[in-house]
Amino acid sequence: MGYRLGETEFFMSIKNGNGSFDLKSEPEKTFSFVRTQGRKWPLPPPYKCYGFPDEVKTYFQNAGFLADLSLEFEKLFANVFYLGPLRDYPRRQYTWGGSNPSDVGRRGELSMEAILASRDRNEKISRGKFIKSLNLEEYVALWLKDLGLIEEFRVEPVAEGSKVYEVKVRKTVESPLVSITDVGFGVSQILPVITLCYFAPPGSVLLIEQPEIHLHPSVQSGLADVFLDAIEKRHVQIVLESHSEHLLQRLQRRIAEGKIPSEKTSLYFCQTKNGLSHLEHLQLNLFGQIQNWPENFF
Repeated sequence: MGYRLGETEFFMSIKNGNGSFDLKSEPEKTFSFVRTQGRKWPLPPPYKCYGFPDEVKTYFQNAGFLADLSLEFEKLFANVFYLGPLRDYPRRQYTWGGSNPSDVGRRGELSMEAILASRDRNEKISRGKFIKSLNLEEYVALWLKDLGLIEEFRVEPVAEGSKVYEVKVRKTVESPLVSITDVGFGVSQILPVITLCYFAPPGSVLLIEQPEIHLHPSVQSGLADVFLDAIEKRHVQIVLESHSEHLLQRLQRRIAEGKIPSEKTSLYFCQTKNGLSHLEHLQLNLFGQIQNWPENFF
């Protein structure tokens, strides 16, 4: 187990095959651990597979900083949020008692709680200089409208002071205000995707599977713009798994337009070879073109 900082690696290795460990660094000319006098004992195994045991601080004179590496690792994964490919069905009513979820849930089941909690804290999302900031509910509504899915979106209590809420949408300007259950299924499926992008804390890593499910081609393309906007506004990193050619082509187009540098984007194609899954890195040029199209890609 080890960590790399620049060109230097700090790691633990099994000592003499007897189950005990030693602490090392490579290259040693860059940094060398210094044993505390009289503390020549071997180290116990790593803590929870990623942390250096407490003994390193007493057995070595200059190893105290290793605890910071483990702490940064924990902080990173505390801000990793996952949204699965199958999202919850929309409901006519949602109950919210004031809880503050950390994300929208694996199936997006906490999306309404996230929107209401953000509204309760009066959080605003900056849209740039001289542009009015919006709360999470307003930002979600803005994207749903820009993507051409609905005209209006709002979350409101069924009665004054009630803890039961309903999601109302208006399909077009002429349409009546109806429950989210009475419009296309795609609205409820994209809602958790947009909500997570702007609810997750800045600097988070978002893992999203098949965000394009139940969406027509135009909206699938628009999803790329949602992600690029969230990356810019919220400084998040998004790792997504998709089968959508439309989403990919919009991303390629934005690279060609210079709205996102090609080096800021990585594409991988997953395929099975000899019974094992392999990720092939797809090479993008400045025009968003893929230089090494894999066989049977589409």
